Amino acid sequence: MLDKVIEAAQIAGEIIKEGYRKNISIEYKTNLANLVTEIDKKSEEAIINFISKEFPGHSVLAEESGIKERDSEYKWIIDPLDGTTNFAHGLPIFSVSIAVQRSDEVICGVVYDVMREAIYSAEKGGGAFCNGRKLKVSLNDDLRKSLLVTGFPYNIDENPGHAIERFVIFLKNSRAVRRLGSAAIDLCYVAEGIFDGFWEVSLNPWDMAAGKLIVEEAGGVVTNFNNEPLDLAGKQILATNGKIHDKMLKLLNSV
Repeated sequence: MLDKVIEAAQIAGEIIKEGYRKNISIEYKTNLANLVTEIDKKSEEAIINFISKEFPGHSVLAEESGIKERDSEYKWIIDPLDGTTNFAHGLPIFSVSIAVQRSDEVICGVVYDVMREAIYSAEKGGGAFCNGRKLKVSLNDDLRKSLLVTGFPYNIDENPGHAIERFVIFLKNSRAVRRLGSAAIDLCYVAEGIFDGFWEVSLNPWDMAAGKLIVEEAGGVVTNFNNEPLDLAGKQILATNGKIHDKMLKLLNSV
């Protein structure tokens, strides 16, 4: 099944490459910061068509078209273009994220870092890989020496989850904080040992499902802000190399 998930992500990736830096139509969801392009929709349609052909009985949860429930223990969770704002502005940091659940447990996940042609993948219990190279989280245990990454919700003007204050406290207590614009890529870079930790206050299942498994299979730890197992519907996520997890939890909850 993992090979099929990779194939679906690559099909979507070709559509995204073809549309990159072209004159594309843009629509808005909740506000001017929350974009959707025709490429998001074409990518999602291609993935769903692939699933319909290869696994017609499986359920699908996709960012743009929502849930299609079927009588199956399997569910595909799809973000057809994670990093739409980057894509729309010509910033080459965006991805396709696809996970497959069996009975509510994510059993495989793929994040395709499109412009780098980097395929991050994991199967439950089978390790995490990038283009066949095994991934391992960093060994750094010093938060002050850590490179962290985060993202902001589209309604940041309302400051949900004290996102701004939490950003500031990590700015003051780490080596640096980055903001790339694709949560799926952020998670993969934690798995690869580039970042030591990632947090965000307001995400959706399709942003997290594949990346969560990839981090865990690379030896990392993923929880909510209460150090409980991550609920994909729970919005909040903390993903680290494990060695700075408690320190980040302490700061998150000091706000």
